[in-house]
Parts: sequence; C-alpha cells; structure tokens
Amino acid sequence: MPKTSKDTASEVVDYASAEDRSEHFRDGFTCNFTTIKVDSDLAPLLKGLPGDSCQCPHWGYVLAGQLTVRYADHVEILEPGDAYYMSPGHVPAATAGSEFVMFSPTAELRVSQEHMAAAMQALQSQ
Repeated sequence: MPKTSKDTASEVVDYASAEDRSEHFRDGFTCNFTTIKVDSDLAPLLKGLPGDSCQCPHWGYVLAGQLTVRYADHVEILEPGDAYYMSPGHVPAATAGSEFVMFSPTAELRVSQEHMAAAMQALQSQ
C-alpha cells in the first residue's frame, strides 16, 4: 500500500502564499498536504480554464482554517474536521493558517497546476 505523510512527502514547493508537500502514487493519484500562509483566492490563476474554474476533482480533509469553494450555482464553506469532495468546476479560496490534505488524479491535477503556474508568471511579469 502506498503511503505518505506531511514529513515524508517527496516533493515540497514553497509558494509565496502556500506550502505544498506532495507525493505521486503509482496508481495515478497525488496526495497534497497544503498549508496556506496568507488569505488566498485562486480565481485569478484559474482564468482561462473552462468556466474559469478548476476542472480536477479533489477529495480531502480540512485540518485547520477555512476553505470557501465557489461553484457556478452555490458556495461551500469547509472547516476543520470536514471531509470533502470538490467536483470539477470549482474556484477555491482559503484563509491564512488553513491546512488540508487533498487527493487528486495526477494527470488532471497537472493540467490545473501548469495553467496556474503560467498565470502566476504572467501576473508577476506585469
């Protein structure tokens, strides 16, 4: 059985607003341990994707803080102790100090991450 923890995840990326510790499992799923450093809204980084929203599904658990997940027809607030499923078509935001564990299909996650990285570079070069 593949396993990981926040301390053993093989990939660590420190963004200005968040730290992401990830492990990619052989069966095509990625586990992320994410810590949000400052209030963050991913809406600007998702512009240009279908519906200007993340199309990757995610399953997870909130450890601390608060996540706000906007869909075209409703908003969900996630708090510590909440297990969640984010269906495609979501726009997430999180408060500083939020921590969560998330599982996503690796190929679909990569599409969203590459788009957001390009959007971040474009915003920084303005």
